Amino acid sequence: MLALQGDFSLHARALARCGAEAVEVRKPEQLTGLDGLIMPGGESTTLVKLMQEWGFVPALETFHRDGKPIFGTCAGLILLAREVENPAQFSLGFIDVAVERNAYGRQRESFEAHGTASLGGRSTPIEMVFIRAPRIRRVGAGVETLARHGDEPVMARQGTVLVATFHPELTTDSTVHAYFCEMVKRAREGVAA
Repeated sequence: MLALQGDFSLHARALARCGAEAVEVRKPEQLTGLDGLIMPGGESTTLVKLMQEWGFVPALETFHRDGKPIFGTCAGLILLAREVENPAQFSLGFIDVAVERNAYGRQRESFEAHGTASLGGRSTPIEMVFIRAPRIRRVGAGVETLARHGDEPVMARQGTVLVATFHPELTTDSTVHAYFCEMVKRAREGVAA
């Protein structure tokens, strides 16, 4: 997990429930040897500043280019998106989506919802917690929408990049983390998704 800022400790607990080892990454060189990476929620402008100051961008580009799975939740999604608006800011562009920051409102407009996701070819119930969440405003042609809230995509995947507008780590439901762990396992084994 990228452990610069945000709720990375809750992601570690979710990974532990899936039987996966969590490593807190605070320096770019710590990405070496990892099989996958979670970019957690937090404050995206702060995360961008820290990533740039500490030289994470080239290391993350190499990690992605090497085909290692990356999962971004909330602010992590913003960092991985191709386009960011409200306001525009730097992003890595690893998944062809456009996102609008804080589009679900302020902290007091946070909410929980139940929905279904298409994970591994089957419809699976999931719990979703939205906190100052971004909205996915555009999904590129190569991006698969895995879950929706109402008419809007809230979870998507393109190749080895998985994103969610919500916080699956804030629930006891490990379904989404288990799906990501399976992505990591398949990538490590060289099996196409």
